[in-house]
Amino acid sequence: MRNIPFSPPDIGKDEIKAVIEVLESGWITTGPKTKLLEKKIGEYCHTGQAVCLSSQTSCAEMTLRVLGVGPQDEVILPAYTYTATASVVYHVGAKPVMIDCKPGTFEMDYDKMEAAINEHTKVIIPVDLAGIVCDYDRIYEAVRNQRDKFRPKGKIQELIGRVVIMSDAAHAFGARWHGKMCGEIADFTNFSFHAVKNMTTAEGGAAVHRLRGRIDEEKMYKQYMLWSLHGQTKDALAKNNAASWEYDVVSTQYKCNMPDVLAAIGLAQLDRYEDILVRRHELIKHYDESFRELDVQLLNHAGENHRSSGHLYFVRFLGKDSDFRNEFYNRMAENGVMCNVHFKPLPMLSAYKNKGFDIKDYPYAYNMYKNQLTLPMNSTLSDDDAQYVIDTFKKVYDSMI
Repeated sequence: MRNIPFSPPDIGKDEIKAVIEVLESGWITTGPKTKLLEKKIGEYCHTGQAVCLSSQTSCAEMTLRVLGVGPQDEVILPAYTYTATASVVYHVGAKPVMIDCKPGTFEMDYDKMEAAINEHTKVIIPVDLAGIVCDYDRIYEAVRNQRDKFRPKGKIQELIGRVVIMSDAAHAFGARWHGKMCGEIADFTNFSFHAVKNMTTAEGGAAVHRLRGRIDEEKMYKQYMLWSLHGQTKDALAKNNAASWEYDVVSTQYKCNMPDVLAAIGLAQLDRYEDILVRRHELIKHYDESFRELDVQLLNHAGENHRSSGHLYFVRFLGKDSDFRNEFYNRMAENGVMCNVHFKPLPMLSAYKNKGFDIKDYPYAYNMYKNQLTLPMNSTLSDDDAQYVIDTFKKVYDSMI
């Protein structure tokens, strides 16, 4: 029996060398490596300079704050997502408005999303689940249709002139859609570089936007930096290079910067990231071909107008319930294949039940969750191990059907 982990990080000699070089440099916190990674991510995503912080969550919260979202505001988001999508809305004092899935899909029901827009709505957070870019044509159509209801707060909201689209692209770094990179599609996009993500910095994330030339980008960048470093007017690098140590703290803010040690990992990963994506799509194609004849629903990771990041591989057992899925998970684990489930809809979690959400109000999200299983999918997976996953899946499937 083999042991197939769910999602180990793809770390090689280049990443290890890059970290050693930073450790030996004497500068390990936010500095030149982080600034270089921000520049390269912006170039890769075809956007202005990125902002690298400690996580996608911190990027999303800082973006909401940059946008001026706060109490009395509403933010629309899917019920089918991880808690980070919604928790940041509470962090800024706004109200999350959850939308059920469109029947048979993991995306929001966009008609319900549009109907939920009112004069309090400031932001919609689509989630590019599994690394597959959402239907942004429909999302933009919805916010244009409801433009008359929009009541802007602050200069950026006034500039955009409609509900802002801020993508949770934690899974989708490197995805493409209609000739555009993920990052230049939504107004603002937040990525994750957590340990299990395609590209990792161990912990970390990046925020980008598509407003080049329409706003004072340097001023907005400085706002992110200020709020990610306690509201202090000079970071450690600036103090080290300045003629004076003098600084001020202009507001009581947060501590969520990315250090150079982690940025060095990201730079090495980014250098070979396209190869990582190619490998993931080779595995997806192999899985798809192997499972095509089974009574399961698979996601569409590539087509004429899109290519996902290949982050997660979902299998949905049509007509089955959570007991079936859980037993399937256990049998895969007994055979050495570690799977996962993505995700429990938010209204099933205690934190959200305690805030008044009830999964009974989101039947389609529950229906997608109850029979969903995520198989191992990572660029370290060998062809032999991928075949073992397939063979084990088919063996368990045949024994349970």
